[in-house]
Amino acid sequence: MKTIDAKSFWGAVGQRALGVSVVTAQGPDAPAGFLGLSSAHVCADPPTMLVSIDRKTAALQAVLAARHFAINYLAENQQPIADAFGGRTEAKGAERFGSSQWTTLSSGAPVLAEAAGAIDCTLENTVGHHGVVIAIGRVVDFVIGSRPPLVFFRGKFGTFA
Repeated sequence: MKTIDAKSFWGAVGQRALGVSVVTAQGPDAPAGFLGLSSAHVCADPPTMLVSIDRKTAALQAVLAARHFAINYLAENQQPIADAFGGRTEAKGAERFGSSQWTTLSSGAPVLAEAAGAIDCTLENTVGHHGVVIAIGRVVDFVIGSRPPLVFFRGKFGTFA
């Protein structure tokens, strides 16, 4: 069997365009979030989503404690937010929330006011797998924005044309 290293794997996964999202939760002391490129719908009945959270990500504890998360789909002009939550700036922890307007929906998880869309979930289950925790959430609310999405393709951010 062929051994596949992480860099090669990400090169293969990068051949598909992804919508860029920031996954957020309201932690006990402050909001928390991370750049979430691994999220997907599970089923429509009942509406359910999943996110893959690196065990080293500080926001994991906020998701587990709050028992909720929101998937915020970034709009085409929101790359600075992706950079902040992806660790490409000096901003850390709750500082990442400071430069944008946030609100909440039903669960209480932070929702980006001008996102291309957001899906609000309550945590139903977690599955540990190697270095990640897969969080499965029941959709309790959502918002559909009108702005075009920010996309990630071959290691770069771009817009959908």
